Amino acid sequence: MADRPTRPIRIAVQLHPQQATYDQFRDAVARAEAIGVDVIFNWDHFFPLYGEADGPHFESWTLLAAMAEQTSRVEFGALVNCNSYRNPDLQADMARTIDHISGGRFIFGTGAGWFERDYTEYGYEFGTAGSRLADLADALPRIEARWAALNPPPTRKIPVLIGGGGERKTLRMVARHADIWHSFSDAATLERKLGILAEHGQAVGRDTGEIEISVECDDPAAAAPLRELGASLFTIGTGGPDYDMTAVEAMLAWRDSSN
Repeated sequence: MADRPTRPIRIAVQLHPQQATYDQFRDAVARAEAIGVDVIFNWDHFFPLYGEADGPHFESWTLLAAMAEQTSRVEFGALVNCNSYRNPDLQADMARTIDHISGGRFIFGTGAGWFERDYTEYGYEFGTAGSRLADLADALPRIEARWAALNPPPTRKIPVLIGGGGERKTLRMVARHADIWHSFSDAATLERKLGILAEHGQAVGRDTGEIEISVECDDPAAAAPLRELGASLFTIGTGGPDYDMTAVEAMLAWRDSSN
């Protein structure tokens, strides 16, 4: 397994843009920044993932642009953008623009996509898991090339977060392209996958110890063994209409006592 630098613990909240009004979502963004989270994520879907299937829901990238204007300190992005829904060069340009709006706080989180209803109702070809991963592998170099060609360029190297735990294809993309890898792993799974990620790094000539490890976790006791393995970004999800921050506050207290 690659040696991993000790990074400070960071706490993220994923605000699910569903079952809420825009004012409720916007208030949740303000509260999350005020209580001290490091990163705010939304997600990239067109319909709710739980609760009332046809309940209120808002689009990811337009919310991200609004979040760029609304916030002043936090990093933010989608957890994760669906590569299938937008031309790769357009994704790069959108990301660069939001990077400028925010003064360099945008994280480009991306993945291959999976929610079939989004595809069928919005007219995208669903394909297979393999075809969607192949499309993502093709898109990432195009996105990087477009960032290099844009005028003005991004304000910084936009961090690329890749979500997913597929050991043969996804982790190879992580080794080649990602600054942050996000997964839903428990400690035993994370340890195994970090070993596989390091092997992919050797194959592509990358020290995967450079990659920040991001996990879903809303409990300090469960976070401790993940931290020992090198995880440093911990995300708690919460949905509308109330956007309960209780678990977020507990994780923030753990961060502050541990860093």
